Amino acid sequence: MSALEEKAKESSDNNGGFAILFFIIGLAASLIFGWVVFPKLLYSQKKQPFDFSHALHNGLVDNGCQSCHFFREDGSYAGVPKLAQCVDCHEDVQGETEDEAVFVNEYVKPGREVPWLVYSRQPDCVFFSHAAHVKSGGMDCKTCHGPIGESESLKPYEENRITGYSRDIWGKNIAGFKSHTWDRMKMDDCSECHVKNGVRQNSVQTEKGACFVCHK
Repeated sequence: MSALEEKAKESSDNNGGFAILFFIIGLAASLIFGWVVFPKLLYSQKKQPFDFSHALHNGLVDNGCQSCHFFREDGSYAGVPKLAQCVDCHEDVQGETEDEAVFVNEYVKPGREVPWLVYSRQPDCVFFSHAAHVKSGGMDCKTCHGPIGESESLKPYEENRITGYSRDIWGKNIAGFKSHTWDRMKMDDCSECHVKNGVRQNSVQTEKGACFVCHK
């Protein structure tokens, strides 16, 4: 092989090496952007109207979560507590915290409902029955909502800039990996639980394809 041919071969090998290097760098940059940067850009953080301690209030009630998040007489779920449930204890400012003063002065005295940002709000096309899951299925709150009853403050509300829904629906991990049942609330998670527990709808096994079960 002539010196010219050797030089050409060496140049070709170097170009191939550079191409592989650039590919690896590009792939790494794409993964970092897609898995780290993009989720941060996709979600905006919003604060709740004021802070709230579930742990403090849980220590003052007898029936746990259902003292405030209860089922009505007709079986429907009350959801987020209304102002009327809080007025008896908070007609006047209790303690010296700024959040308590905000609650009483800006919401209780004017009779204005608190515009809570609901972490677990599902898309409008999804039908979900708390009665079916809690009363019929015997599930506890922690299965879907985690140990929120032990929290001493509210976490920031992360809202998807495109859909307007909470990040708690998709989950923190964009790839869908989870460690707990409450890490996310997507359709696959519901289907997984239904199949695992042998849930049936009209005597038919509730598989992932049974759209009518949740989408009315």
